[in-house]
Amino acid sequence: MDYDLAIENAPETIPGGTGILLIHPSTGETDRIDTDFLKTDTDRILVISTRTTAREVQQKLEYYDVDETKADILDTLSVERGYSRRSSEHVHYVSAPDDLEGITETTREFLSEHDGKRRISLDSVTELAYYADEERALETVGKLLELLEEYDAVGLFHLSEEVHDEADVEAFKELFAGIVYLDPDGNVETEF
Repeated sequence: MDYDLAIENAPETIPGGTGILLIHPSTGETDRIDTDFLKTDTDRILVISTRTTAREVQQKLEYYDVDETKADILDTLSVERGYSRRSSEHVHYVSAPDDLEGITETTREFLSEHDGKRRISLDSVTELAYYADEERALETVGKLLELLEEYDAVGLFHLSEEVHDEADVEAFKELFAGIVYLDPDGNVETEF
């Protein structure tokens, strides 16, 4: 199954099973690319947030006119930080951003429970590596990419380039079929 891709300078479509790495500066405005990716040609979306709470993700989706009725959110921060959590059918929690098994399992459940075109956004791989370490983050990203392939879904994974050393950035890049580079001025280049 092919998915339409609303990212400038990228192919018009990508096959199911494709993971895209969004490499951006730490000050980069990634919301526009992320939400365009999520709201195009899709039946269900899962936003895995290691950077913001579920409430902030909901505000972002609303602001960018993403259909929230299609969205599930995996909040990895609220439990650890002691924030109040409003459980709902579409908001899931794990204990902390380094609960990599919980993140992988919630993603598997989401993909197996929903049919049609499914998209995943992981914002961000950088935070995952900060909490867990580079090696475990790399391993988890690999598992999530395998799930995309298994379930014919697609995913966008955020990586803040200057936080990682060059070897780690290269190791992440090698896992992905597509790479999107966002520069500080908002210009986009891609490699597919």
